[in-house]
Amino acid sequence: MVMTTCGTPEEADHIAAALVEWKLAACVQKVRISSTYMWEGRVHHDDEVLLLIKSSTDRVPAVSDTIRSLHSYDLPEIIEVPITGGDPDYLEWIGRMTHPD
Repeated sequence: MVMTTCGTPEEADHIAAALVEWKLAACVQKVRISSTYMWEGRVHHDDEVLLLIKSSTDRVPAVSDTIRSLHSYDLPEIIEVPITGGDPDYLEWIGRMTHPD
């Protein structure tokens, strides 16, 4: 799974759709969040959209490249979280959706 944040719901929708359409992700969940972070020497408080991207391990580099190419942030959050377990049928579905051939 890969996590990133977006500044607007529209940007989140655009990135999520691209990842799913291009078979880089089986599913992308979008969650509205409030973030507090340090940037350029100042503390910022912003509303963002968290993307939880369900993908296969071998697709993570392409997911990361796609996020960077479509994202408006200078330094988008791109964090890989290993999936160490889960429903076998669901995990197999992720594999089928990201490797359709």
